[in-house]
Amino acid sequence: MVTKKKVKLKAPVLNVLKVIGVIFIIILGVFIFYRVQINDLKKLGYSEKASKNILAKFKKDDVLNIGKNKTLNKAFESSDYKEKNFNSYAKIKYKDEKYVISNINALIKDGYDNEQITMILAHGTGEEVKEFAKRKKVRYLEEFYTLSYAKIKYYDRYVSYMNNSREDEETSVLLVNLDMDKEDYKDPIEIKKFSYTMLVNKHRCLNKDFRPNDLVTISTDDAKEKGMKANRTAYIAFKNMKKDAEKEGYGLIINSAYRSYDEQQEISDTYKNLYGDAYVEKYVLKPGFSEHQTGLSFDIGSTTANVFVSSKEYKWIVDNCYKYGFIYRFKPDFEDITGIRHEAWHYRYVGKDIAKEIYEKDISYEEHYAMHLDK
Repeated sequence: MVTKKKVKLKAPVLNVLKVIGVIFIIILGVFIFYRVQINDLKKLGYSEKASKNILAKFKKDDVLNIGKNKTLNKAFESSDYKEKNFNSYAKIKYKDEKYVISNINALIKDGYDNEQITMILAHGTGEEVKEFAKRKKVRYLEEFYTLSYAKIKYYDRYVSYMNNSREDEETSVLLVNLDMDKEDYKDPIEIKKFSYTMLVNKHRCLNKDFRPNDLVTISTDDAKEKGMKANRTAYIAFKNMKKDAEKEGYGLIINSAYRSYDEQQEISDTYKNLYGDAYVEKYVLKPGFSEHQTGLSFDIGSTTANVFVSSKEYKWIVDNCYKYGFIYRFKPDFEDITGIRHEAWHYRYVGKDIAKEIYEKDISYEEHYAMHLDK
């Protein structure tokens, strides 16, 4: 039987192995400790990248005292992080956009406080804020941007309009957002997509090829002439309104509904030949600028009277059309903002919720659009 000899390591080798083992244990301990620190931060809501940078900058205790903070998380993820702005990052409301940290840095440098920076970020895209931050600190900020619908990109236009018109800040913001500081028909916004909330007026137009969704032919029982068309949803709403009106002894009829771009051009040319340019400019909308091209508007008449505004149907529809999703589009009180003279017969479908709000607040569709729908 062969006896195996035990291998004995010499003392120097054993010492080296012991040192390696100690180093390994230390490294493992440090790694475990490091991961515990990372996990503590991640549990608060910080990302892996942000957590590593927080530890690298020895800011863990400060961050733990603050707690979860989206702006801080973004700052520590960003190469734009500045140590001197740490406290400001923690107090500025987060905005999810590409340049948020560099924009915050620039606005701090401009002299804005944390509340003002939060306000600025909330009213523009990253690119728009970036451009705004290139200028010196502005004088009027809270005056405009306490309004949720004010836009940072329009600052100069707000100031110019307010100074020239002597209107207050709120009115200036509203009208500039609607491009009322521009000439009628000049540089209009082109609407390409159909929606029940689209705004069409002298500053927002439809192109020649625009056709509304789901056009249907209106029954001769509901229309003055054969072949009229309208959006299906709007037409069904009218039929329901007409049916309920009849139950109360009122008679409604559609005198005009969908009109194409070319049909509006024909109307404009006809009136121009009859009455001249001045009349058309004042009373007839240019093609592309008429709500009738949306398929959502109706000129409504009475079956019991020749003059609609003097009829009993007019009084009924003014008080009841919102229940069916229609608004009294061109009321006399709104002529300055709609740019359209009073049309007692013109009603526009926008849906029940919006129609109810407009009716109850007694505001124009332009006002509602600027405050709630214009993104």
